[in-house]
Amino acid sequence: MINGKNIVLTGANSGIGLEVLKILVKGNNKILCVDKKTDNLVKFDPAKVTVMEKDVSSREAVDAVFEKAEEIFPFIDIFYANAGYPYYEEMNYVDWDRVQAMFETNVFSPIYSYQKYVEYLDGRKGIFAITVSAIGEMAMPGFTIYSASKFAMHGFQQGVRLEKPDNVQLTCLYPVATNTNFFPTASPIQFKKPFPVQQPDVVAKKMVEGIESGKDKVSPCLLFGLSKILMGVCPPVRTVYWALEKKKFKEYKENIKNGTGKKWNE
Repeated sequence: MINGKNIVLTGANSGIGLEVLKILVKGNNKILCVDKKTDNLVKFDPAKVTVMEKDVSSREAVDAVFEKAEEIFPFIDIFYANAGYPYYEEMNYVDWDRVQAMFETNVFSPIYSYQKYVEYLDGRKGIFAITVSAIGEMAMPGFTIYSASKFAMHGFQQGVRLEKPDNVQLTCLYPVATNTNFFPTASPIQFKKPFPVQQPDVVAKKMVEGIESGKDKVSPCLLFGLSKILMGVCPPVRTVYWALEKKKFKEYKENIKNGTGKKWNE
């Protein structure tokens, strides 16, 4: 168990971040929890959890997070850049701002946070963690922009790992679709979830264990790992899998077109 550490956790109010927090508070840790919404965070013991309501999609916001962390902690032992969000949609529009908004949260923010953390450490040992995603290794229909943002993070961690200083541990999480508010965030209209789907507490447990044991990469879904090997040996398997996911996306588009799609709370 991670114990006695000072930790910054972004995207902490829901999903994987919230489940990670539930594990971390069991130890004698101090956690600065950052999110745009904080309704779940305020329920935790304020002696362990400091709540910061902040959208981390800008340079100024990330700077503010570091300033707050340095104010309340003698040292930042772990910085976990978990904040991120998806779109589930057809890539049939022209909208620079919509694409930029996702990249600011999913790509620019964690990269800038890494730069800031390495500078902050100044040779001292520290741990930087990122939620990348399995979709950063294999794109999915309906998730084109999200896939692109996660491919960017996969490339970033791969490159920076070859040049990072030895004092920095870099641990990256590659979850498959996780049964959280990820799906309603991606689209207000229901769609069939990609296969396979994992529970967030399982993903969080694997990530915390990975950070503690010093792993470079955490892939909580064994099935995805096995499927990558199978697809590499037999590429038609990937083609069949994509065909099944494309069928789901086609149904979603038809529901949108016909006005028959239901909202998630219906």
